[in-house]
Amino acid sequence: MQNDFWQKMWASGVVGFHQPEVNAYLKAHWHKLLTTDHKAMAGEVLVPLSGKSLDMLWLKEQGHDILAVELSLKALEEFIEENHLHRRFSIQDLVHERFCGYELEAMRLFCGDFFHLTREDCQDVVAVYDRAALVALPPEMRADYAKHLLEILPPDTPMLLIALDYDQSLRNGPPFAVSEQEIHTLYGEHYQIEKVQEDKFERKGVETVESTYLLNFREN
Repeated sequence: MQNDFWQKMWASGVVGFHQPEVNAYLKAHWHKLLTTDHKAMAGEVLVPLSGKSLDMLWLKEQGHDILAVELSLKALEEFIEENHLHRRFSIQDLVHERFCGYELEAMRLFCGDFFHLTREDCQDVVAVYDRAALVALPPEMRADYAKHLLEILPPDTPMLLIALDYDQSLRNGPPFAVSEQEIHTLYGEHYQIEKVQEDKFERKGVETVESTYLLNFREN
């Protein structure tokens, strides 16, 4: 998972990918995801490559438990410290064979390699929120990521996915460009994919498209 790169990023404090507010696309479209599926509104949400995202607190406020998976322990510690969670909750060290991290009320914060996550870890997951995982991975890792995700999720687990697309030859990632076509290639066999929002803007001098997708499992 490009461990050294991300560890250095978090150690340096240069985390421009972190958003200092709750993601607007999440707030606008999350309710559509679970109302179009049989899943209950409450339940655990998997947030892969979570960083210290405030989106996790927003999802918790909606009644969800959180399963966050992040490479950097520093990111999870900053999430706890910056949001003063130690004042509000009892925080315990995570006891797990493959991950370190923390547990607190309705939140499991796993530090380690996403590919070490198992079906057992995800048995209570009712939805996935991917704002920063797929776009953080280089092209050669994305198929393996999607395959592993599908293998560990409970049946019929929906997903809200946010992706960026731009001319990759003009700018290096991360975040990497992930086209709508690639999303259909990765997930189209299993999911009905609906693009619910598309916004265009210039990022570092390159025209960029940011798209939000709802993914619901296909009916057999």
